[in-house]
Amino acid sequence: MDKLQQLYSLEGLRIIVTGASSGLGLQQAISLAQCGATVFALSRSGKPKVDINQAIPDNVIFDTIDVSNEESIRQKITEIGESGGIDVLVNNAGITQRVRAEEISKELWESIHNVNVTGVLLCCKQAYPYLKKSAHIGRIISISSMASYLGFSEVVPYSSSKAAVLGLTRGLAVEWSADNILVNSVSPGWFPSEMSQQVMDDDRKSKILNRMPLHRFGRPEELAAMICFLASPAATYITGQDFSVDGGALAFGY
Repeated sequence: MDKLQQLYSLEGLRIIVTGASSGLGLQQAISLAQCGATVFALSRSGKPKVDINQAIPDNVIFDTIDVSNEESIRQKITEIGESGGIDVLVNNAGITQRVRAEEISKELWESIHNVNVTGVLLCCKQAYPYLKKSAHIGRIISISSMASYLGFSEVVPYSSSKAAVLGLTRGLAVEWSADNILVNSVSPGWFPSEMSQQVMDDDRKSKILNRMPLHRFGRPEELAAMICFLASPAATYITGQDFSVDGGALAFGY
């Protein structure tokens, strides 16, 4: 293996991806495995929920987790960690619901933050002792959103929760910098996914496409490529950062 291959190979890594039963999470799991990692694709269903037009590598292992439940997180991450360690944690699981701010119930607010923020923290906390021992430098990669930077109507709880992910990323990056752990996040723009379809009608779709210089939705593999990079030996001097993969949306003025 030459130097360039070594920089981007994920051979020997054990990686957890949450929310990996469909959409972006499933593609992340597949791409990480194609780069050589053993990937634990975790979700509530514990299996793919959609048919995809590509083979799933044998080194993708599907299993169950409920990131809204602390005991489920503790059991599954401990099981994986004790069976061979954890090198990378990808916090991809997330939920949203389209609702006007004045109609948000306390229960809805808490349910979204419980998955998108508390679940992320608890996964990080549970994986910490294993990431600290990683021979490859432990990594945490959390999925934030362009909604942590830009305001969007009718998704205030989601925006709030994803902005919190940025705060978690920076805080943990500093606190765990001496513990062999790098912590970063990735903020996707608009990608086709089950979750994005919940909040998109034709009018919003038109506005979205006109709002980005590339005028198209992202392909799942274009996001997965950034996850693979941040997990690789090429990214060992990067921590506390957020990376926007958004077709230029954040840069677009008028």
